[in-house]
Amino acid sequence: MENLVLALVGPTASGKTALSIELAARMNAEIVSADSRQVYRFLDIGTAKPSLDQSQAIPHHFIDVVNPDEEYSAGVYGIAARTAISEIIHRGKLPILVGGSGLYIKSVIDGLFDSSGRHKNVRRRLEERLASEGEDVLREELRRIDPTSAEAIERGKPRRIIRAIEVFEKTGKTISQHFVEQSTPLPHHIVQVGLNIKRSMLYERINERVLHMIRLGLIDEVRSLQAKGYDESLNSLHTVGYRETFEFLRGELSLDGMTAKIQQKTRNFAKRQMTWFRSDKRIHWIDCSETESVGELASRVQSILSRG
Repeated sequence: MENLVLALVGPTASGKTALSIELAARMNAEIVSADSRQVYRFLDIGTAKPSLDQSQAIPHHFIDVVNPDEEYSAGVYGIAARTAISEIIHRGKLPILVGGSGLYIKSVIDGLFDSSGRHKNVRRRLEERLASEGEDVLREELRRIDPTSAEAIERGKPRRIIRAIEVFEKTGKTISQHFVEQSTPLPHHIVQVGLNIKRSMLYERINERVLHMIRLGLIDEVRSLQAKGYDESLNSLHTVGYRETFEFLRGELSLDGMTAKIQQKTRNFAKRQMTWFRSDKRIHWIDCSETESVGELASRVQSILSRG
């Protein structure tokens, strides 16, 4: 177990949280969240953060790190998470890296390239094109330049598209190439385990999760964010679940329409997550489609770890 890091990955609603907590309880571990939205305070229900009981039972890192209007990136996260992982190992515990944000996982395991390629004039021109031509036009341009990045960047994140085009224009290399060439692997033994679940079952779980979030008070959570002065122009809130709830509060969607749209967008997001993770051949996949308890799944993960 010395110098070991377990990375537990998979799409939203695949059961990562419950499994990670079971494993942490069994293996004297601490959980390092790799979720690009759980880092924000006040975004609790819509990001499916661990419950208070769960977070009190097992130490969790990188939840409620910054306010919704503060900048936070995969690069910043990767540096901080690597430090936290080393400290957990130094304490004689197992770090369990848990999440579905592929870029956050990658920033820890492989590192991210530096900020070369930034140029304010190119950025300004691309921002103007975004305003006049729209996200789809820029996405198609990126697809011709760098299909890997175009597939990985979720819809509704146009500035990530702009960043990828900007890097190519100023360096002559795609952002994907930079990731490969400037990667700096984490200096620990990493075992990645992915949760694979039959699509129909995953979609059922997603649909039920959205209903559960609404029952828990997602709409009131968004009202509270508005009262604090946070709105959907913020990158943190320009995300599935929050965007649609803002639309509902403006009267643009009915409650049923909001629910259906969040469910559909979340299913689309889960599909993109699986596309990202499937490209990483280092991941050991376990099938979660059969009826198994969390304890049984944890035993299967432990078996993988024992094989190294």
